[in-house]
Amino acid sequence: MNHHRAPRLSYIAKLLGVHVVTVHQWRTGKRPVPVRHCAQIEKIFEGTLTRKDLRPDDWQLIWPELAQQDPASKS
Repeated sequence: MNHHRAPRLSYIAKLLGVHVVTVHQWRTGKRPVPVRHCAQIEKIFEGTLTRKDLRPDDWQLIWPELAQQDPASKS
């Protein structure tokens, strides 16, 4: 979740209803971003930080519709 020109952690935390420390832990990789927050984070970042970026190891299982849209994921 480390992204150039990213909104402030406090702003993201407020929008998601979580503590700033939690967002910091997501950003540093200490904790994974919960699935329930990924779509909203993608909207906050206006698509420049995607659900695929937030959950690189399991996004295909969580959002199979994204895998169908992504020709690179059909390997």
